[in-house]
Amino acid sequence: MMKIRLYLSTFVLILSFINFIIAKQDDPGQFLIGAGIYDITGQVAEIGFMGYAVPKQRGHGLLQRMRSRAFIIGDVNRQENRVVYVSVDNGMAFQIVKTEVIDRLNKTFGSNLYTDKNVLISGTHSHSTPGGTGGTALVDITTFGFVKENWEACVNGIVQSIIRAHKNLQLGRIKINIGQIDNANINRSPASYMNNVDRGEYTDNTDHEITVLRFESIDGKNEIGMINFYPVHAVSLNNTNLLVAGDNKGYASYLFEKLKNPPGTLPGQGTFVAAFGQSNEGDVSPNTMGPKCIDTGLPCEFNTSTCNGRTEKCIAFGPGKTMYESNQIIGKKQFDAAKDLYDKAQVFINGNNIVNFRHTYVDMQIINVSSRFTSTGHNETTCQAALGYSFAAGTTDGPGDFDFTQSSNSTNVFWQFVSSFLAKPTEQQIRCQAPKPILLDVGLIKPIEWVPFVLPHQIFQIGQLFIVAVPGEFTTMSGRRLKLTIKQALQDAGTWTPDSHIVIAGLSNSYSHYIATYEEYQQQRYEGASTLYGPHTLAAYQQTFYDLSMKLARNESVPSGPTPFDMRGKTFSFVVPPIWDGVPIGKKFGDVITDVDTSYKPGDTVRCSWWGANPRNDLFTEKSFLYVDRFINQTWIPILTDDDLETRFLWKRQLLDYSIITVEWDIPTTQQTGQDLYRLRHLGVKNNIFGRQQYDAQSKSFTINN
Repeated sequence: MMKIRLYLSTFVLILSFINFIIAKQDDPGQFLIGAGIYDITGQVAEIGFMGYAVPKQRGHGLLQRMRSRAFIIGDVNRQENRVVYVSVDNGMAFQIVKTEVIDRLNKTFGSNLYTDKNVLISGTHSHSTPGGTGGTALVDITTFGFVKENWEACVNGIVQSIIRAHKNLQLGRIKINIGQIDNANINRSPASYMNNVDRGEYTDNTDHEITVLRFESIDGKNEIGMINFYPVHAVSLNNTNLLVAGDNKGYASYLFEKLKNPPGTLPGQGTFVAAFGQSNEGDVSPNTMGPKCIDTGLPCEFNTSTCNGRTEKCIAFGPGKTMYESNQIIGKKQFDAAKDLYDKAQVFINGNNIVNFRHTYVDMQIINVSSRFTSTGHNETTCQAALGYSFAAGTTDGPGDFDFTQSSNSTNVFWQFVSSFLAKPTEQQIRCQAPKPILLDVGLIKPIEWVPFVLPHQIFQIGQLFIVAVPGEFTTMSGRRLKLTIKQALQDAGTWTPDSHIVIAGLSNSYSHYIATYEEYQQQRYEGASTLYGPHTLAAYQQTFYDLSMKLARNESVPSGPTPFDMRGKTFSFVVPPIWDGVPIGKKFGDVITDVDTSYKPGDTVRCSWWGANPRNDLFTEKSFLYVDRFINQTWIPILTDDDLETRFLWKRQLLDYSIITVEWDIPTTQQTGQDLYRLRHLGVKNNIFGRQQYDAQSKSFTINN
């Protein structure tokens, strides 16, 4: 009998322990959670776009506004343990932006709450956003220098989104779900990827995994927001697009926020925030039909991506018939996958409610890399920054000019002569960067900084989730190897668990171009030629992040590292400010040039043009250059803005100082018909001898009938 009682007692204890473990696993955890959104749209006319480095790609209007989406996650018991993730509809995040953001946050909240160490700013990498915000010469040169108005819009928008997230802080919980998106990306440098010795360990040459975080109130009744991480270049809109837009990720965010905020909520005005974050997209294209020679329709040469020896005609397209259709298709694929995973999310972020972070600065030009991390098996070093010849060749998403080609491992006498006027590489640098033929010795060009050298390395822990912030574009395999290195560090520290998960937040906090693997670097396609610090750049990142992850796991401090160069007040600019606005004799600002018809059908495009002013006069932050109004209960009510994808705001210069403004609305095929009245409206600011004054332009009313 005693033995039976002992067995029963032991059995009960085991059951209790199992139930305790299960309860801990199902424990939803509690966090302080807040989300905020704010407009960061810069000047939509005359200013060059950031991304393709094509000077003639200058803004002529607006397809979609740019937003900053901020999320704060905090430890409920320790106020100092909180992190901020910010996704911005910009080409990338820059040090000159983050430095100013932190300074302004410190003035608002004090110096210890939101700092350089616990704030992460990540760009979605849209190539259709106003440029001139980077501060360094290489990224600002094609926009003719620094554009303070665009920089200010970005900085202010990020700060305001974080302030809104802070004001919205509440007790909440986070769910995580992981899935796949197929047929939404391809590898644009498969010749380089094929060099990787570990490619056989993976099914695909791009990552299809998408990680979704669902933020909700503590009782689960109120939805707060969503973040997901998925790698694909935001280049569905190619270098012929002249309308400011967030590209495929901006479109996906628009769809998700429209779905989750109350009906009738105008874009950017709702409390639910959806960020479609970037990841290791370095060699990942959304143009899923792949590259072809646009003159013959034949495939491009595999290694060099050329057609008859030239890069200009080798361009990737798809999946739509136009770039705007492709943008919506790829954005919709991300939206559909994120929504499905969001709706089905059941696993809670818990991990004892841990919120922690580590951050350090590293001079990437002087790193001794241990053989433990290098692909050669020897101790190696990084190099002074340089760009190779294939950098100028561009990619199949946006090819370059002249006679540059990808996979170029040799120099050209003419271009060597031209580049020597900027800086001539040393013999040591040539050996260090080999096999890269150096085109631009950006590590030696003076007197201004052409690229950053001191770069931020940052990692967040939120329960079992680890977010790795990298200041550049990691290729698919570079991202995979970095995650394996961090996993190994956490295993070595004894903190890795079966439900631990790592995501990469690409283009974060600063921008150092590309990070290719050692093997990809040997191929010297665009990504390898744009890997600034030599063939062992990835290994240097692996070494630093291994150490950061170990310190995070062991709760040990990390040195701040060297101070990055502060470009504020040291930038150059040849950007001409907008001139005075004028209209033809006998005309007024807002006078109609071409009016709308009286009636339209679903599927038609409504169009109206006015004499207007240069939109650079006022960014209309948190407002709109256009409205589609509907007459309801004897009042005109805005139903669409310039942030809705079925509208377009177009600007055209005529003569010296005239501006023609056109507003277009593609009426959805599902639009309600009847006798309701609609109108198009444009708001602008004119700048003349009397100063700046707002004007309001309207079309006549029209109906929508079958």
